[in-house]
Amino acid sequence: MTSPMLADERIALFTLGGTIAMAGHTDAGVRRLTGADLVAAVPALGDLQLEVHDTRAVPSPDLTFTQVLDLVEEASRAVEAGATGVVVTQGTDTLEETAFLVDLVWPHEAPFVLTGAMRNPTLAGPDGPANLLAAVRTAAAPTARGLGALVVLNDEIHAARSVRKTHSTSTASFASPNSGPIGHVIEGHVRILVRPSRREPLPVPPRAALAAARVALHTVTLDDHAPYLAEVPRMHQGLVVAGFGVGHVPSALAPALGDLAQRIPVVLASRAGSGSVLRQTYGAVGSETDLQRRGLINGGLLDPYKSRVLLRLLLAFGADRTAVSDVFALHG
Repeated sequence: MTSPMLADERIALFTLGGTIAMAGHTDAGVRRLTGADLVAAVPALGDLQLEVHDTRAVPSPDLTFTQVLDLVEEASRAVEAGATGVVVTQGTDTLEETAFLVDLVWPHEAPFVLTGAMRNPTLAGPDGPANLLAAVRTAAAPTARGLGALVVLNDEIHAARSVRKTHSTSTASFASPNSGPIGHVIEGHVRILVRPSRREPLPVPPRAALAAARVALHTVTLDDHAPYLAEVPRMHQGLVVAGFGVGHVPSALAPALGDLAQRIPVVLASRAGSGSVLRQTYGAVGSETDLQRRGLINGGLLDPYKSRVLLRLLLAFGADRTAVSDVFALHG
């Protein structure tokens, strides 16, 4: 039974394709479910006020920054027209990145909830219907207001800043390694257990500037020399380095990264999957202290993928190294 409180809420649902909507293959290609199809598969949604918008039926690896920001503007118009919250269905491959991008620019108190599925509707035990229902309930919950972008799967509610896809196939793939979920959907009720602080939203950059702002990502590996790094500034305006552990690289790489940091902003993140880049614990060549002394910007708790999202937005605004460093100190 739907509670009267939720029945009175109006939710804008935007669909972007992905596993949740993949209904098999035909000679013409992949057959995808529409938003109406997704809603029809969840009887409990029948009593809720849903505005369904079928937008871009594309695999999530094909999504672009521009498409996501266009969606944010569409969702903003829906909220300004009276929608209580927003739900977006998409593929899970890039969900952690799109959610963080949305979170950085979302200006409303209304929840912006992203969800998807790990098992498509043709498989036994598809998780899409349950995830969609939990996402809609979260978007309609007064307690979820003011939390920015949220990711809801497996009846867990995650803050966009912290969530990561941690398994390639498990229905419990999404986790927040540094903090855990901020809430759960329990017997249909949304329980927010932790309210993380929200940063002021960044403005949406001009599309042309965004297209021109390219950020490379280099993951450091054993015995890594990476001679191609010297060529990065020819085609990129920034670089994220996913270093070992707390932010270390082979000593042979340190001078080259220092030279790059004098030409373009270079952000130091950790490839470990959780935990922070340190600032002043180790002092050897290639350590976090050494790399910061050479001009690299500390990414803090942001993983390499989220660091790349934030850096690209900042470069689209024309931010210099000092401005980038200041924003990463706030968000990292």
